[in-house]
Order: sequence, then C-alpha cells, then structure tokens
Amino acid sequence: MLKSLLIANRGEIACRIIRTARAMGLRTIAVYSDADSSALHVRQADEAVHIGPSPARESYLVGEKIIAAARATGAEAIHPGYGFLSENADFAEAVLAAGLVWVGPKPDSIRAMGLKDAAKARMIAAGVPVTPGYLGEDQSPERLQAEADAIGYPVLIKAVAGGGGKGMRRVEGAADFADALASCKREAASSFGDDRVLLEKYILSPRHIEVQVFGDSHGNVVHLFERDCSLQRRHQKVIEEAPAPGMDAETRAAICAAAVRAAKAVDYVGAGTIEFIADASEGLRADRIWFMEMNTRLQVEHPVTEEITGQDLVEWQLRVASGKPLPKRQEELSIHGWAMEARLYAEDPAKGFLPSVGRLEIFRPSPDVRYETGVYEGAEITGFYDPMIAKIVVHAESRLEACEALAQACAATDIFPVKTNAPFLWRALDDEDFRAARINTGFIAEKGDVLLPPAEPTDDMVKQAAAAMIVQEYQGAPTMLHGGDDDLLGAPQPLPWRGALGFRLNAAANRRVAVAVDGKVHVTELPANWRNATVIAEPVADGVAVNDDGLSFLAALPRTGPTSGVAAGDGALLAPMPGRITAVEVAPGAQVTKGQRLVTLEAMKMEHALTAPFDGIVAELPVTAGGQVTEGSLLVRVEKAA
Repeated sequence: MLKSLLIANRGEIACRIIRTARAMGLRTIAVYSDADSSALHVRQADEAVHIGPSPARESYLVGEKIIAAARATGAEAIHPGYGFLSENADFAEAVLAAGLVWVGPKPDSIRAMGLKDAAKARMIAAGVPVTPGYLGEDQSPERLQAEADAIGYPVLIKAVAGGGGKGMRRVEGAADFADALASCKREAASSFGDDRVLLEKYILSPRHIEVQVFGDSHGNVVHLFERDCSLQRRHQKVIEEAPAPGMDAETRAAICAAAVRAAKAVDYVGAGTIEFIADASEGLRADRIWFMEMNTRLQVEHPVTEEITGQDLVEWQLRVASGKPLPKRQEELSIHGWAMEARLYAEDPAKGFLPSVGRLEIFRPSPDVRYETGVYEGAEITGFYDPMIAKIVVHAESRLEACEALAQACAATDIFPVKTNAPFLWRALDDEDFRAARINTGFIAEKGDVLLPPAEPTDDMVKQAAAAMIVQEYQGAPTMLHGGDDDLLGAPQPLPWRGALGFRLNAAANRRVAVAVDGKVHVTELPANWRNATVIAEPVADGVAVNDDGLSFLAALPRTGPTSGVAAGDGALLAPMPGRITAVEVAPGAQVTKGQRLVTLEAMKMEHALTAPFDGIVAELPVTAGGQVTEGSLLVRVEKAA
C-alpha cells in the first residue's frame, strides 16, 4: 500500500483527497502557487511545496515543477484531482517515467477518450450509441458551416479537447454560426491549446445523465450507478443528484451496461465517468440515450455517488493505484436513498453571474450537511482560479427530502462580502418544476429571471436590516427601553438616524428610519417586533452583514456629507474584474450599434463579452488583445451618435 501522496491540485478537491489519504495513514504533500500560500489545502497537508506564480499556466499546469516537488519530498505517488493536468496523458507518462505512481487511468486510455471525435469513433466500434454530428478532420469554417446546415439547427459546437463547459456554443441558426464558431475556437485555444471542434445535433429536451465507472489492473470493471447533472447554466453543472429521477430498472441496466462496455473498450483503470445525453421528451428510455464523452478522472460531483453507495471513491482510487483489486464486486453495490449536491460559486447573480472576488470576512457553512470546500473564514477569493467556494452535499431517504435539506442549507449559508449564487440555488431548489423533476439542461435558461434573487433588497429585508443595524449600533451604549414592543431603544446621545426615533410624549413610538443597504439609502417603517429580526446578521467593520435565504448585503448608517468615488460616464465600459483581453473587435473611430460586441475579457476561466450600450462611435480604446487589465479599468468608451 502507498505511504505518501502528492496532490497536484488545489482548493476543495485537494482538501477532499487529503482527508481520505490521511485517514488511510498516508503522508500528504500539497503544492501551491503565490496566491495559495495560505490556502486551506496547504494548511491541511503534512508538507507543502511552492511551485510558482499565481497564474495556473505558471504553476499548477507545469508538470515538471510538480514532479520535481514529488521527488524533493519523497512522495511515492501523484494524485491529479480534477482539472489542471488530470486528463493530460503526457503528464501521466512523465509521472510514470519518473518512477512515481500515477493515481489515474493509463495514459493510452486518457488519449483514447480525451479527444471527443476519436472517442466517439471508438464508442461506435464498441456498440455504444452516440449522438448524430460531424467528427471530420476538415476544420475549415466553410466545411463546418455546411455540416451544421446539414445536421439542422439548433446545433452544438464543442471543442475536441474540451471539458467543464469550456469551448462549447449552442447555435440557433445559420446566421449565428460563424460568430459562435470563432468564439468557441478562441476559448478552446486559450483553455486547451487546441482549437479543433466537433458538431452535434442539439437535443431539444435533453437530460444530462452520467455513469460512474471504476476499473482495476486485474481486469475488473464495475459501475456505481448514475447521476443526473441536468441543471446547468452555460453548460456548467449547478446542481447534481443521484440517482436520476425517472430512471427505471430496465433503462438503468442498459445505460450502466453501456458505460461498462465503454470503459472496457479502452482497458480502463481507476475512476471515470461516462457522460450520456438523453432525449427526455418521452421520459428516460434506453433507445433515446446517447454517449457524449468520457471524463478520465474523478468528477466534481462524485460525492453524490458516495452518498448513495456508501463508498469512498478516493479510497478506491488509492487502492487501485496500489495494485489492489476493486473493493466491491458489482453485485455488492446498491443504491440507498437520494443525494443532491449544489455548487456554491463566488459570483453575483444580480450582475449576470460575474465572478466576485475579495476576502471572506464571514464564512459560516450550514451545519449538519456535508461541505466540501477549500476556503475558510478570512481566506481570499482571487481571480486566478475557478470561482467555486464549496460543494454542499445532502443525503436523505427521498428526493423531496433531499431537495428540502439542500434548499435549507443554501439559505443558511452565511458569506460576506463576497457575493455568491446561494440565493439563486435556493430559488432553483424551491421551484415547483424542479421538485416535480420536470427538468432538462435548459431548465435554468427557460426559467429566466424567475430564479434570480432581487437586484435590491425587498422592503421586508430592509426592515430586518434596519432593526439589526439599530440593535448593533447601540449595543454597549446606555439605553432606555420604553413601554412595550412598539417602543424603540432610547439613547441619551442624538440618534444618527433620519427622523426622531423611540419614545415620544403623548404620541406613538416613531419607527420610521433610514438605513443604507449596500450603499443605497432606504427609508422604511420598522415592524412592531423589530427586536426579533428573522435574518442572520453579524457585525462587520462598516455595519452589519445581513443574510436572508442566502442573499447577503451590508446594512449601515446612512452617511452624511459628500462622498467620493469614480463614476463611469455614459458609454464608458469598465473591466468588471481583473482579467486578460482576448479579443478587440473594433477600432478607434469605428461606428458601432447597440449590443455589438466590442471587447472580450477572459477572467476566472470564462469569457465575458462587453457590448456597445447604444449606437455611437468608439471614442477611446486603450486596450489591446493579450493585455492584462485590473478591475475598474477603462476598456472602451462609446460616444452617442449625433
């Protein structure tokens, strides 16, 4: 059995691997970049090695540095986690060539399934059904356009070397194809160093079903049943569950058998996931489920499989890498209850889900549920890596019970001042269609603004924030309570609130107050039971951090006098976060129309298009493709047409 392990990853997955490795008695070694010098995975490991600057391409993606760290620390094995180098066959070969144990599949298996076009050809040969599309070598825009026209719209463009929703575009019609192709190729080249694409027919009522498979070096391959990952936003999974709702025994047997055939076709060893797309317009049927791709690594959503099977998949990986057979035979595996997982991201739903960065002044996970995280209170969320803060995982006897438990956990998660998608997750889990399992991969897009939290706090939230603010403001100060619940705190000093508060002679108590919520002043009438605020509120440096169903905001005393700040005039487009300019599609002096793409910014592994706010002329363009920009930098300024 192995005795020491280096984890070639960061964040929550590194922490997840460390937990199991240490429970098995292994010495753990972490690697870290400049930005991660005080990260949780560094703190939890027995030893840690610095491998370079903050950008992943200069640290976590440099295989030579990771192998050197393993040699320097005497590590026996390297676990790649997921992302980064986990599906890099060349890196796997280099690890083996260095005399180290690779906790993953054989390099040949990674290559066989790593390119989507070659993988589909292999699956066809193995008798695994695949979606109709184009897998050809001719990558000219003209040929791809012609093939898309022949397949019929909508069509999906996918990067051959892609994964994680990157390098993927849905195209509704022929007129949109050229622009979508160019954007897809650009993102694929940036993310994977390979701009080749394939085309697939887009299924109009699709469900994303995947099967967890596991193989060992003794020729055994088993499946650990299916997961449903249909709730996605921009092709990124948001909520996953196991088993898949509506999956009957016959269909489960067929899809799981196909997954095992797929794994055996590439002599698979270790943890892998076979992803299928199902046409759910008539329910889940075996003859309407097709192979999409294989992920030759552990998946982000593996905890839901662990919860329903009672197995530790990281332990399985380490045992298989040590040369041992699989811990269980197929007939020994079964499904127990229901599990759900939500991905908690540092992003602001009210601002188009733009990533949110900064220090986690408050990080209070919901108790009594499984949290997989790589951060802690006081940690910094940077723009260098994926914005996922944590995975929230629950297990229950039924799907509805799991749904309710996960919704409660999302609502109770208290994070400040970094914005998160927690209120969005709560609304999705509370949606009646989701609870009834009326889902497909277009669920979030079709719901539109229904799932979005309010851009500004509701009046009830403002009332609760004001109450929390008043209580906090006068804590520790001399106070005087009057009469009953209708009266407010009195104070000997002048109250810095708009209007007179508290006890008034021969008149009812005045409960009209002003409070600044996220910088905007609101005037509201406090409720009679204002002392019993129902929201989560904690004091912070500038006021009170308030959490209501996962939505966090700052409540503070309104400031008087002049304020300072920089305001962008009409037509000035500023960088919403630090990032790299990947495309500049206009020139100074160019005439543009409202909605026209002007500049593309890449940040946190995603592309963000900035478009013209109105018809006009490009007056300023201080950026160039390839340049780095800071948050708030002027990218382009448009003057209105005369």
